[in-house]
This record gives sequence, C-alpha cells and structure tokens, in this order.
Amino acid sequence: MLKIEDITYNVEGRPLFEGASATIPTGHKVGLVGRNGAGKTTLFRLIRGELALEGGAITLPQRARIGGVAQEVPSSDTSLLDTVLAADTERASLMAEAETAHDAHRIAEIQARLADIDAWSAEGRASAILKGLGFDADQQLMPCSAFSGGWRMRVALAGVLFAQPDYLLLDEPTNYLDLEGALWLESYLQKYPHTVLIISHDRELLNRAVQGILHLDNRKLTYWQGGYDQFARQMSERRAVLQAEAKKIDARRAHLQSFVDRFKAKASKAVQAQSRVKMLEKLTPITAPEDAKKVVFTFPKPEELAPPIINLDGAAVGYGGPPVLKKLNLRIDQDDRIALLGRNGEGKSTLSKLLAGKLQACEGKMARSSKLRIGYFAQHQVDELHLDETPLQLIQRQRPAEMQARLRARLAGFGLMADQADTVVARLSGGQKARLSLLLATIDAPHLLILDEPTNHLDIESREALVDALTEYPGAVILVSHDMHLLGLVADRLWLVKGGAVTPYTEDLEAYRRQLLAGEDDAKPAPKPVEKKPKASRDEVLALKAEVRKCEDRLAKLNDMGEKLAKKLADPALYEDSRKGELATWNAKYAEVRQALDKAEAMWLTAQEKLEQVV
Repeated sequence: MLKIEDITYNVEGRPLFEGASATIPTGHKVGLVGRNGAGKTTLFRLIRGELALEGGAITLPQRARIGGVAQEVPSSDTSLLDTVLAADTERASLMAEAETAHDAHRIAEIQARLADIDAWSAEGRASAILKGLGFDADQQLMPCSAFSGGWRMRVALAGVLFAQPDYLLLDEPTNYLDLEGALWLESYLQKYPHTVLIISHDRELLNRAVQGILHLDNRKLTYWQGGYDQFARQMSERRAVLQAEAKKIDARRAHLQSFVDRFKAKASKAVQAQSRVKMLEKLTPITAPEDAKKVVFTFPKPEELAPPIINLDGAAVGYGGPPVLKKLNLRIDQDDRIALLGRNGEGKSTLSKLLAGKLQACEGKMARSSKLRIGYFAQHQVDELHLDETPLQLIQRQRPAEMQARLRARLAGFGLMADQADTVVARLSGGQKARLSLLLATIDAPHLLILDEPTNHLDIESREALVDALTEYPGAVILVSHDMHLLGLVADRLWLVKGGAVTPYTEDLEAYRRQLLAGEDDAKPAPKPVEKKPKASRDEVLALKAEVRKCEDRLAKLNDMGEKLAKKLADPALYEDSRKGELATWNAKYAEVRQALDKAEAMWLTAQEKLEQVV
C-alpha cells in the first residue's frame, strides 16, 4: 500500500502540506481532488521522488513501479505502435537481449520471463490501447512526427497504460481526449489491475472509475470512500455539522463572557466569575469550514432575434478538396442547446467553424439572421492568447472606449480579480486563461455561442458555474465536449456527426455512451417509425393530470421529510458516542427517504411523459 505519513512541504515559503497523512490500499482507484494551487501535482512529484520532503515520509512496496504521463512523446520517425511497445522497458530490454544472448541458461530465463509478462501478446494490447485513444490501424504505423502535440500526448498516455506500472499517476488525462477517448479511458481504468491515483475535474470519471476520493484541503489529506458525488454529499453534511457546532460554542462563549463582564467587579460573585473565566479558557473554538468560494460566470444577454438564426439547405463544407460534410439541412433557433457527438476526425470542429463563419459553404445555401452575433471558444484560442499582455490590456483592445472600472468588472465577472487582471497571461493558470478566453468569446453578447471543449483546465467549481451560466444564457449554444456531466445538464438536442453527414440523434447520452463502450462503430439510433398519436378522451386526460398532481404532492412531502431529517442530522449532539445507535437510526431513515425520492421522481417523469403524449 501507499503510505503518506505526517508529510510537510513548502514552496517559496508557502506551506502546501503540514502534517498530512493518508493510506491508499493496494489496487484501489483513487481520485485526488482539491482547489487549484492546493498542491495536487506537487504531491505526485513527491510520490515519484522528484522532490524531497521537508518532514514525514512516503512509503511504497519495495520494487514498486510508478508511472505517469510527464510530457508528450517527442516528434520522431518511430511509429506510434513501436513507441508504445518501447514504453514497457523490461519487455524491450529482454527482447533486445534475446537477440544476442548465447548462454543457454540465460536464454531460458529470458524466455520464461517473457512468458510471465505476456510479451507475445504485447503488440495486440498496444494496438488496442491506441485504438481506444483514437488511432486507427493505419495511423498506428505512422511516425510520431506526423501528429500534433495534443495527439502525441495521447501516445504518451497509451505508453504508460501499456507499461502497466504498479502505481499509475494520471494528472488531468482527459484534457487532451475527446468524448470517445474519455469514455474508453474511464472503462479501461475500471479494469486496471493495479493502484491508480488520478487528478481530475471530470465528475463522471470520478464517479465511475474510482473507489475513493483523496481530498487535499487546508494542507491536509483526507481519504473518503466512494465516488465524487458521495464525497460531495459527505462533505456537505460534515460542513453543516461543524457549522452548527461552531454556532453552539460561540453562543456558550458569549453567555459565559456576559456573566464575567456583569459580575467580575462584585465581591459576592467573584468566585463564580473566576470559574467562568477558566471555563472560557478551556472552551476550544471551532472554526467552521468556509464553503468553496463561489465561482460565477456572467454572460451578457443578447436581444431576441426572429427564428431561425441560422438555416442550412443542402450545404457542404471542406478545406478546398472534397467536402468534409455535405447535404447539411440544419436549423438553429435562439433557444437551442445542441451537443455535437461523433468520433474524432468526423467533422465536429469543421461544422463549428462553418457555423461560426470561419469557413464558407462550398455548396448549397446558408442563411443567417442579419443581426446575428456569434461567440466562438476553442482550446487553440486559449493557447494563442498574447502571453506578454495582461487580461486588462487584452480587453482594453476589445473595448477601447470603456472605462477601466467597467473592464475590471467584466474580468471579475469571470473570476479574474484585481491581482489576475494585472498579471501577464503567461503567468496565469490554465483555468484562468480559459476563463479569459470565455470572457473574450462572450463580450459582444452573442446570440449563438459555440464552445469547443470549454472545460479543459477548469476545476469542478468553474465547470458548475459554466453550467449555471449556460442555463441562464438566453442565446443558442453549440457544444463539443468530453465532459458528459456538462453535456447532460446543458444540451437538450444531440446531433451526430458521422460519415460526412450531420443527423439528429434521438436517443440519449447514456445510450450513446453504451454504444461507444460496446464498440458499435455506427453509434446511431434505430430509425423510429412516425406514428399518428391516438387522440385521448377527456376522461383519460383528466386521469393522467390527476396522476401527475398526485406524484407532485408525494415529491413535495418527501422533500419536506428529507429537509427535516437533514436538520436533525446537523445536530452536533447526535454525534456524541452515547448516541451512536440513534444516529444510525436517523441515517437509515434519511437513506430510505432518498430512495423513496428517487422512485417518486421516476414515477412523476413516467406520468408526465404519458400526459405529454396525449395532449
């Protein structure tokens, strides 16, 4: 197992760890979470031995192999497949030695070890990993120099997964993956045979692929069983308990102090007053944990345009050669929330560029509203920001007539406060650069916002803030993302980009996920026959409406019960050792109410769907 014992470490005089301890059981998959700058990546470097501890110890089993993706694979003439095969250094060394060995005893040892590590199936395993990360059979035989840095990062990830270290440390691995690659990685990690520590802000990955959460907060480490959502619930309950306890202590302190202040000068009360002074000294203050600072995105709101804002009629688009996409018959209204699905290379970014006006249709017609304003965000824009300018200088060029106070308010609306506003972009974090790019994309109050992987480098709080902003935003949204949580909360329409065409995808995201993991290349829903809806009688409609109301009443009652139980569980007295049995009873009741709520919500959804089908 991995033991972190009472470690201390400082960076430029700022403590990142003070007496931090945690134990990671062998074979567990663990998500490492914490605010940006808390020290998550530093902890990985300490585990790998790249940095020296100032106190405490980190111990691993003897001869344990530690692996991670440090940097992209260099550009070279070596094929992707050979690059990945070379990542298993033991296998590569044994294979090379087998070519030159002459001693019969040593040859037998080499062959036995090669059999132990399943060396003869290595090429097939390496190819399967590369395929899962988006490389087809032909690409696997191409040299690394034929691919961009982002794709070579995938090759580096494939190499460490192929090597199968005993301790796999991954730092935001989905940042350079598309949705399909992220889903494949999630499935692969679930079956990974050794210990995994993963830094990630992807809630779906942290819910599905890990067994525990290691939380780095206030220079301490705390290990929680379960996925991210379970961790978030436990943290919320713990915060409520500590806040209630802090209020209770503060009230008692105020009461004692009041007595001391009133009677300390009276001889008859001197003994009692002195006694209460001693009680005050012993009364240990409890500092209630602060909620994570609320991150907010403020998108300016556009005026309403007559629908449709974009209409494509038999349109095609490409880059000078044969069209990448053709026969596009699409319509976008201002209230649309559309997610683009499809494997990498099928044309999602090409469609985004066509809609953004960065590419022109080479066939057919594309009509836009004359007053249409479009905001476009893509990851390459984050990388192309002027590194020697400050955020304030960047938006001053966009808005030269605006007062500086107004510009600073715009930056603050995207979480870039005074310090960040005056810091050159080169020194900003990846998340701060992403927020700045989002500000620049929305500064003109666009009617259509096109977002291509907007969550890369954003922490969980910023992702939730983006969901809130997009929910309130009164313009259309086109979204390309590997973040299933974001897609599920924002998108209400799905378009599948495949085989040069763009078609509505009538199933849901979970169905798409299942199809991808099952290896169904087409990933397309079965066509549904158009059926004429039978007209329901007045009595049937009234009965369905009554059923919906009944479900709503039940939901309201269960929510009320849940709130009362949550208040009960927030009572600090309930957590005293003498009341453990009572606490278990209330926890069981709360769990029963949550289960009943889930069932009631499902019944309400079913009743609502039946009603919508007949009215």
